Amino acid sequence: MIAITPELLNRFDVSGPRYTSYPTADRFVEAFGEAEYVLALQGRRSLATAQPLSVYVHIPFCESLCYYCACNKIITKHPERAEVYLRYLSREMDLHTAHCGKGQVISQLHFGGGTPTFLSNDGLRELMEMLRSNFTLVAGGEYSIEVDPRTVDAERLAFLAELGFNRLSFGVQDFDPEVQKAVNRVQPAKQVFELMAAARRLGFESINADLIYGLPRQTAESFERTLAQVAELRPDRIALYAYAHLPERFKPQRRIISADMPMASDKVAMLSRALESFSDAGYVYVGMDHFALPDDALAVAKRQGRLHRNFQGYSTQPDCDLIALGVSAIGRVGATYSQNAKTLDEYYDRINQGKLPVVRGLALTRDDLVRRAVIMALMCQGELLFEPLSQAWLINFQQYFALEIERLQEMQQQGLVQLSAEGVEVTEMGWYFVRGIAMLFDKNLQMDRNRARFSRII
Repeated sequence: MIAITPELLNRFDVSGPRYTSYPTADRFVEAFGEAEYVLALQGRRSLATAQPLSVYVHIPFCESLCYYCACNKIITKHPERAEVYLRYLSREMDLHTAHCGKGQVISQLHFGGGTPTFLSNDGLRELMEMLRSNFTLVAGGEYSIEVDPRTVDAERLAFLAELGFNRLSFGVQDFDPEVQKAVNRVQPAKQVFELMAAARRLGFESINADLIYGLPRQTAESFERTLAQVAELRPDRIALYAYAHLPERFKPQRRIISADMPMASDKVAMLSRALESFSDAGYVYVGMDHFALPDDALAVAKRQGRLHRNFQGYSTQPDCDLIALGVSAIGRVGATYSQNAKTLDEYYDRINQGKLPVVRGLALTRDDLVRRAVIMALMCQGELLFEPLSQAWLINFQQYFALEIERLQEMQQQGLVQLSAEGVEVTEMGWYFVRGIAMLFDKNLQMDRNRARFSRII
């Protein structure tokens, strides 16, 4: 493994987009609404050979508040609120199929939140039945659900397997009890270990653990202990995120005591040690904040050059349209992006009017599409070949991106890329900073250098 030193990490410690889309969601406009989204759906229906769909379902409810969380969520102890929400999800699906037709093929399904396991077993079964009555779930697809370990037991995991889920993502964040108290998310390590063992016995194809570094009361020493426990736990995949403390934007974070926050140097030390620890444990660095065991489908896809990227992060599924269901959910159909209403009241109101709940989005320009292709090639394959891209988009790549290529020369001197007459290749070290490389091709960032809205790129 290449040595990623704290000095190197400090050099590239800047904010930047995660590029689950390009253009990024902060560029969506209210001029794109239901009418524009309907046209995109109808365009999909008119295609004789439409690509399989990815479907995302947002379940916003949580029983308690995690102070670090910046997701769209609703804290409630009333399970009946989920029953109402399911009725509206059913109506939203009906509105979709009215425009794109019933029975469209799904190869990827993801339940996120909030806390999807806030739903009761009956609620989860009802939701899966809704999906199966409106869409066709193919055999061998990726069907995943985010799991709060505090809301499930072995019996419930067996039920999720029975419903058809074959991938789980456990929200671990940190095993240290003091850190857990500081963020109001107490879950004993023993509980997570038992659940993951049960998931393996049940035959789930891939089990992911989410971790966060930079949380309050976290130290390099305490995080080292968490890393050792994760190595022992040995999930198939690990997602390691940097905590962004933005209390002015996210109200729950105001409950975190500023004095408890680790220093920037400590965060860099945590990241540096995490990279070492995962490498020593045999994990492959997939890209961005994702790691996987060598035989996991994600690691295999990277080796074979088949990685893709969507709003849920890296994927093995082909680049496909994404229908997003539920409050605040973001989707992609054709050359468009769309986002649903962010509050329950507005979401319900629009559906009550017989309208799809899309409140903003974007119709991509040709330049957007070209740049998206370039950014996704960098993020997923770590390579740009000038000639194929020139032919695909009827451009002279070197002329079109003359300024960007000039700036890549500086990154070549830093050891992040290799430039040649044929193209650009991200180096082994460059993979750790691939967001920074992709940012060179982000036209919007070049026009607006205010990056405060984004997370750190490392």
